[in-house]
Amino acid sequence: MEVYKIYPRGFASNSYLITADGKNAVCIDPAQPRVSDEATRRGLIVKYVLLTHGHFDHIGGCAALQAAGAKIGCLAGEEKLALGRDNMAEAFGFGKVPPFRVDFTLQDGETAELCGMEFRAVATAGHTASGACYLVGDALFTGDTLFAGGVGRTDLPTGSANALIESVRKLYALSGDYRIYSGHGEDTTLDFERKNNGYVRA
Repeated sequence: MEVYKIYPRGFASNSYLITADGKNAVCIDPAQPRVSDEATRRGLIVKYVLLTHGHFDHIGGCAALQAAGAKIGCLAGEEKLALGRDNMAEAFGFGKVPPFRVDFTLQDGETAELCGMEFRAVATAGHTASGACYLVGDALFTGDTLFAGGVGRTDLPTGSANALIESVRKLYALSGDYRIYSGHGEDTTLDFERKNNGYVRA
C-alpha cells in the first residue's frame, strides 16, 4: 500500500491518495480540485473518496473527482454538512464549494473493501457531530480529530469538546500502533500521541 500526501495550496486540508496496485486509488479528503490532477500525474484513477467530515476545506475537490467517475462516501449523518447546506465556505470568504453528491455512507465500525484495501470507519464525533477516522493497513487517517501534538477545534457548528475528548480516547484505545495522517500539519504515530499529546492523554 502506498500513501501519497498532497499538501494544500492556500488554506485547505491535507489530501491523501491511497493505492494498493499503483493504478486505482482511494482519496481521503480531496481538499481542492487540483487533487484530481495530482492523481492523474501519478498515473492513478480515483475510484472512491472517503470524507472524514464535511467542512469546506476538506471537500473542495469532490466535484472534480466525481465528474471523473469517483464514488463519494462519508459516515452516516455527515451528509448534510458535506453537501454544503450548513457549510461555512462563504462565511470564511472562500465562495461556494462545487456541488457533488454523497454516493454511500458507512456506520461506525463498518468495513468497506475499496480498490483491494479494507477500510474501517471509526466514528469520532467532536470536531463535527458525525466525523470519522479511517483505518487501513497500518495507517490511520484522522481528519481534524487528532493532529501531531494537538486535537481539532470544537467551536464550529455541530462541534463538541466533550465528544472530541472521548473520540480521541477511543483512538488511543485501538490495539497497536498506527501511522497517523491528519487533516492539517505533519504525520505522527498513535503511540507517540498517546504518550505526548498535551491536549488529551491516554
